Amino acid sequence: MTIQATKVFVNRTLNMRKIKYIGLDMDHTLVRYHSHAFEELSHQTMCKKLVEQKNYPPSVLNLKFDMNLAVRGLVIDKKKGNLLKVSRHGAIRASYHGTKPIDFPQQQKLYKSTYIDLSDAQLYTAIDTAFSLSVATLFAQVVDIKDTEARDALPDYETIALDVIEMLDLSHRDGSLKNEVARNLDKYIIKDPVLVAEIERYKKHDKKFFIVTNSDFGYSKLLLDYAINPFLKDHKDWTEVFEYVVTLAQKPRFFWDSLRFLKVDPQTGAMTNYDEVLKPGIYQGGGAAKFAKDLGVEGDDILYIGDHIYGDILRLKKDCNWRTALVVEELDSEIENYVKAQPHSSEIRTLMSRKEPLEHELVELITKRIEAGDESDEPKIQELQTKISEIDKTISSLIKKQQSMFNQHWGEIMRAGNEESYFATQVDRYACVYMPKLSDLLAYSPRTYFRAERRPLAHELTLGLS
Repeated sequence: MTIQATKVFVNRTLNMRKIKYIGLDMDHTLVRYHSHAFEELSHQTMCKKLVEQKNYPPSVLNLKFDMNLAVRGLVIDKKKGNLLKVSRHGAIRASYHGTKPIDFPQQQKLYKSTYIDLSDAQLYTAIDTAFSLSVATLFAQVVDIKDTEARDALPDYETIALDVIEMLDLSHRDGSLKNEVARNLDKYIIKDPVLVAEIERYKKHDKKFFIVTNSDFGYSKLLLDYAINPFLKDHKDWTEVFEYVVTLAQKPRFFWDSLRFLKVDPQTGAMTNYDEVLKPGIYQGGGAAKFAKDLGVEGDDILYIGDHIYGDILRLKKDCNWRTALVVEELDSEIENYVKAQPHSSEIRTLMSRKEPLEHELVELITKRIEAGDESDEPKIQELQTKISEIDKTISSLIKKQQSMFNQHWGEIMRAGNEESYFATQVDRYACVYMPKLSDLLAYSPRTYFRAERRPLAHELTLGLS
């Protein structure tokens, strides 16, 4: 098996020739961050606020950020203090209490046959964006502190989860994070001249660009001035590149509500009420329905690209008819790890092909023994069981080696055991295409026809009809 060089993965056919407007989220999509540095900053900021504003013990300040403790797609069980990785059906495939793994027997005792329903916001919180990794990490670490040294000094697990999330939200609102980014742009923001050149190339094909971001105008201008303007060849300023820029959009609310647009003066940042038909410029707030109507386009004419499966993609797909593309920056390292793991994966498939006929033969012999009362095949049954057990031990060892190529705690982002992870299922359902970064998509011609592959059904695979 070879890994294809493509970096754009297609769930639903997408004809770029038909796309008139390309909409972009800003943070982690148009403007990329050094994720480890930013998540570490978020972690440190939340620790400080927990101590200062929530009276958490000073030991919280000594916690060190570990990027490997969490991956996108995990679920926080707020009642039990656990992190969970679930399959496409909501079945729990891996779990941690704080930063300590829960073994399978204990997991069975805790959850029995529970299937995780993420619509139950009182019990569960999904880690569905790169901005949430620090939340999951800090939650797990504080659970450890509560269990080992400050049981009475800390609130229950649910309150800890809510406090951590509240502190992250506050850090975004009060400028704690943005001010630090502004002071150290080189540390936190990635400059990508290739992406800027690709955007200008697309504009030559009459593709129009707009931005819809939850960041305010001042912060948006700061990042766009830094990451876009220095590399422009055909334009003088990013305001000429993006026909419409919508700031403080309150996504996902932007996609289903009808808030008023405010007009933003790009020179002063001053805002005025705006009730007319939208014209190219900078706005705040508003809603997708009026936006598309005033542009004079249908939903299928717009491709919107973001990094948040819920805030950018899921609600958009449910409430609008726009086409969608999801940035999953972890895919770059995941693909590299798939390549490294291929020898183990190939050996596992070989052993499984050897094991399956043995299992089939064993089932037939045991069935015969039970139905006919014939004990003559008992030695053969024992022999088959021994062979299968030996193969299982080898497969188990190979699976551990294979998974060691990925995150040491959680394995592959897009899989939960042998099944798709819940995150992968959401990507499959709501994103027309997905890729590691925006430039991977724009590297293709603006006339590209992204064609979804025929997906074999279970009976087609079994019968060899795929």
